Amino acid sequence: MIRVVIVDDHPVVRDGLRGMLARAGDVDVVGEAADGAEAVTVVLALRPDVVLMDLRMPGVDGVTAIERLRGCPTRVLVLTTYDTDSDVLPAIKAGATGYLLKDTPRDELFRAVRSAARGEAVLSPSVATRLVGQVRQPVAEPLSDREVEVLSLISQGCTNREAAARLFISEATVKTHLVHVYAKLGVKDRAAAVAVAYERGLLVPRSGT
Repeated sequence: MIRVVIVDDHPVVRDGLRGMLARAGDVDVVGEAADGAEAVTVVLALRPDVVLMDLRMPGVDGVTAIERLRGCPTRVLVLTTYDTDSDVLPAIKAGATGYLLKDTPRDELFRAVRSAARGEAVLSPSVATRLVGQVRQPVAEPLSDREVEVLSLISQGCTNREAAARLFISEATVKTHLVHVYAKLGVKDRAAAVAVAYERGLLVPRSGT
């Protein structure tokens, strides 16, 4: 039997996964955790073969938990809703064996758990495509703090003139910063720049939006 621990902050998700995995025939859910800190405690105590790890949880998140379990023989299989660069890359770098999305069909989840237990890498198609794209594209020059500030104001609907006034710089300087942002992000306009910045985690949506 493959011994599994489920980590997710939503009880209904944990219950659903437990019920689903019970149908696999060769999987035994031996424990659960509601956040990353609890996950580390449970995994170190139970030493399961595989952990199904959510990423975005209150308190200690999934990536931090994966890092803390790096020396543990347990394989971590991320199971989350998110597949942006800012979610996928840190999880893989932290030591996750695989990365699946929560819309993964049941039979594929079963196969993924079995593969992870054998130490094999498991990636959903969209995540695999994203990682291949990251490997193939040249390393992007990071945005400067000022460029991020300008882009953040633009994302809030500010015009170049309004952004300049807020930052106490000239409108021409704002335009120059935006030209540099476009080049670094590989886009041609402000709408695309904002979209890519959110996708890469360079900008964080404001609360209430």
